Parts: sequence; structure tokens; C-alpha cells
Amino acid sequence: MPKQLTYRVLLAAGVLLCASPASAATPAPAPYVPQAVTVAASQPYVLRDGSVAIVGNDGLEDVIQSLNALFTKTHPAVRFNLRMEGSSAGMPALTAGATAFAPLTRDMWPGDRSAFRQVFGYDATPIRIGYNGHGPRSPNKTPPAAYVNVNNPLPGLSIQQLGQIFTAGSPQGDLNTWSQLGLNGEYAQRRIHAYGLRDDGGFATGMRVARFGGRPFAIKYEALPNREAVLRAVAADPFGIALLGWVDAAKTTSQVRVLPLAANTGDAYHTPAYDEVRRGEYPLSAAVQLYVNRAPGKPLDPLVYEYLRLALSREGQDILARQRDTEEGYVPLSPEDLAQELAKLKLMQVPQ
Repeated sequence: MPKQLTYRVLLAAGVLLCASPASAATPAPAPYVPQAVTVAASQPYVLRDGSVAIVGNDGLEDVIQSLNALFTKTHPAVRFNLRMEGSSAGMPALTAGATAFAPLTRDMWPGDRSAFRQVFGYDATPIRIGYNGHGPRSPNKTPPAAYVNVNNPLPGLSIQQLGQIFTAGSPQGDLNTWSQLGLNGEYAQRRIHAYGLRDDGGFATGMRVARFGGRPFAIKYEALPNREAVLRAVAADPFGIALLGWVDAAKTTSQVRVLPLAANTGDAYHTPAYDEVRRGEYPLSAAVQLYVNRAPGKPLDPLVYEYLRLALSREGQDILARQRDTEEGYVPLSPEDLAQELAKLKLMQVPQ
């Protein structure tokens, strides 16, 4: 996204946020007011039978089906064809023009970004419509989290500190010993043992790029072949810490705990519990996102724009709210994040 457009998005979002101070009552999302839209048969995502193809994460199938039903109710001429085969299928389909948008429950991985940019010369644009999961709530998966041994007394970390532990070359310096985090006693002179998954283009790579400035993993980072191996390592190591994506840790061990996190050093710590995710407070919350293909300076495809309006409306957010107790456990956006996405979407409606 060009710097000028990024600034305008942030400015618009700031205006909306200032209009609803934290002390005011939480505003409800606005109800959906449909606008007329037609399906352009020339679009590559339109199939031979005239239906609109959507390819993306399989866990989102219920959400997308519900959004489709609402959309068709107000736009009877529009029909959809779903192929929900996983987040890894969504971005290649968007790159090939085989889907109107790509529903993902994570950020796109570096390989997906590179492939899309190679074809179009710009990045795909994500619009958040919710958060991906909450927990811990066995037997369902906890969202991305840091784990420490159950006996580790550390109260929490900031995202910056996580980056200083897991990667090398932070401008604030690397964190190598527990004493640097204020721990005493047996922890005072012990080194931090960092565990995680392999840097193979998946979760670990995505986290390193998106959260830690693309810095390389630290030499102390021990990459293990799967989530269970990582959890067992921390369970057996009082001086270990791990960073993992979606997993039901209790299924593997009771000797680890989710570490509370703060968005910034000095801020309050938060966990992926539902209420904290719902308020937008948990800093490692993964977003439920609809990635779209929008060329810089050009308006967004009208059909996609209208669909996104629906997803960010009261009715669309209610669909996410009803997912709370499902296996996926999706969560609607906080008022602040909803305002940001609406501001971003509005700017995508007209040429810049």
C-alpha cells in the first residue's frame, strides 16, 4: 500500500476512533444497508454457470456460507460456489484469479506474498472481519501463544521482548538470560532456551517476518519437527520458552502454561481468553481476514466491496459472535478494530 494511502487510512481510522472515546458506551456495528451490485461475467472468478467462486480456509466454511446466505437474500441474482480447502489454497487461488477473495485465518505466508507480488507487482490487501479463536479451552486449539514451563514464575512479556528472545539483532538488544527479565533465584544465572517450529515458510517464518521485523532466529532457537515435540521440550525444561500457533497444549502435557503478553513494554499483560480477544487486547490474536486483489489507485471490485460491507456490518459480526463455542471459536472485531477496517474499506471504494 503506498505511503500516502497508508497515512490516509490511519487518519480516517483515527477520526472514527476519536469519535468514540473509551469511556463511552461500546457502539454496536451498524446494520447492513444493501446497495445494488451486479456480477461482471468477465471476472475470472465467475464460473461458467454464473456463480462466484470463493476459495479459502476450510474452518471458515460455516461463516462464509452464512455470509453468502445473507448476501443472496439481499442480492438474489448472485450465487456462490465454495471450495474451502484451507488457508494455503486461498492465496494461490487469488493469485490465479480463481476466487473473488481469499478467506484466511492467519496472515499470508511470505511465499504467498512473493507469488502474488510477482504476478501483479503489488501486495494483496487484507480486510479483518474477526479474530481466529480464543482459549485455552481443551479440546479446541488455543490461538498463537508463548508457552513456558508451569513452574516458571515470569508474569509476562511484551511482543518486543519476545522478539528479543527469539530473534537476533533487535535494535533494543537480544535477551539471553532470565535475569534480564527480572527473574531471581535459580533462574538468575540461567540462559533462556527458546523452542519452536522450523523456519520453513510456515508459522515460524510468518511470525518472524510479521512480528519480529524479519530478523533471523537467534542461535539459541531450537527448531523441532512438530508442535507436540516443542511442548514436550518446554514441559521438561524449566528454563524453556516456546512460540507456537494453534494447538491444544493440554492434550500433550499439563506442564506448560500460556504466558500473558503485552502489545508494548510497560502495558498490561493479556491472555487469549475470550473477553480479552473480544476487546482486541491480546497482541498475538490472529485475524480472520478476507484478502482481496486491489490495484493501487483503483477502486475495489464492486461485488467484493459490497461483500466486505456485509461482513463488517451488525449482521456480519453477529455471524462471528455465534461462533464463540464452536470448534474454531471465532470472535467478532473490537469496536476499535472494526472502525479501522471500515475506514480502510471506505478508502478502497474510490480511485486514489
